[in-house]
Amino acid sequence: MNIRLIRNATLVVEFAGKRFLIDPFFADKESMPAFPNTPNQDRANPLVGLPIAVGEVMDVDAVIVTHLHPDHFDEAAIHALPKELKVFAQNEKDAGTIREKGFLDVEALGEPTLFTEIELVKTSGQHGRGEITQLTGEVSGVVMKHSDEQSLYIAGDTVWCADVEAAIATHRPEVIVVNAGAAQFLEGGPITMTNEDILRTHQAAPEAKVIAVHMESLNHCLLTRDELSEFLEENNLSGIILVPEDGESLEF
Repeated sequence: MNIRLIRNATLVVEFAGKRFLIDPFFADKESMPAFPNTPNQDRANPLVGLPIAVGEVMDVDAVIVTHLHPDHFDEAAIHALPKELKVFAQNEKDAGTIREKGFLDVEALGEPTLFTEIELVKTSGQHGRGEITQLTGEVSGVVMKHSDEQSLYIAGDTVWCADVEAAIATHRPEVIVVNAGAAQFLEGGPITMTNEDILRTHQAAPEAKVIAVHMESLNHCLLTRDELSEFLEENNLSGIILVPEDGESLEF
């Protein structure tokens, strides 16, 4: 498999001969306001531009949208993506919303769903802890399996929680992508993974390669790549937990 981080949580995944676009977020640099009730209100989103032209990520077989927050499925992506593309959503409610945007082939992920010979299994997550989840709402991840590939778990926008622990215990993924950045509202604690959450993910799957994305693109993501890399070095995890730059590809 090949996993290319585009920006934030947007990935292009080549898996068992198919190409998947995960959580497309195509907005131009600083074209969106800061998220409300978050730190750094003076910084417009996204903080950085795309590292490549949008056209370079259009040659895909399917799109997976883990949830409908605008940094995972935005108006620029809705406008740019061909409406005949296969799109997988986390549930029928989200699928209906995506169909309303003009997409013609939208399916809610199941447990599992087959796409050609690739097994896609929806997983659950927790976009924060406690009352903040009433604001952040339902989120999902996906496990991808094929006999010719290592198993891949894309956790989505979640903190470390029982859902992530259960997904790892059930599916024993060999490659795990986590959304880091320690995104934060002014109240309620982090809503994406912190250093400690990423460490716990590794401890639950010590043989797996863990890839940390979702950093340095949004005003409310407070954990930087440098800070995470320093933490990993202190814990002898450099090279085991990977921190790609925007545009970088990783092969497994």
